[in-house]
Amino acid sequence: MLENIEQVIRDYLPQIIHLSLGTSKENKPWVCEVTFAYDDNLNLYFRSRTTTRHCQEIAENKLVSGSIVTQHVGEEKPRGIYFEGECEMVNDSTVSKAIETYIKRFSVGNESMEAKNRDPGHRFYVIKVSKFFVFDARESQPPHKYELEWGK
Repeated sequence: MLENIEQVIRDYLPQIIHLSLGTSKENKPWVCEVTFAYDDNLNLYFRSRTTTRHCQEIAENKLVSGSIVTQHVGEEKPRGIYFEGECEMVNDSTVSKAIETYIKRFSVGNESMEAKNRDPGHRFYVIKVSKFFVFDARESQPPHKYELEWGK
């Protein structure tokens, strides 16, 4: 049994750099992989071309879901994080938070991120998670899915 779900999430996130992002439009689901960073409030940030299918769908429907998991092999006991929330393009007044979060996570220079931000084809997006789920077979016997309301 996991005692502190939030701490499990905070310990797990640094191990993974990609998340699977689920979007939908007109009842048609879509999933893609994006490189992500996160802040102290567990908001998830990614950078993507505005012309991609997932960004076009976010522009029409900001409700998203996704997973953050490592690949498991053989007899390894799985653990994974799933989430649902709202996603939106980061506006010019708050883009510095996204840049700061990426610099901290990926140890890239501020100049490099500022230059990337000026690329008109790419924008930063933020996912404000409303609910986390942790599936755990490592410490939970039998395996169990835990739910954590979020939105701090």
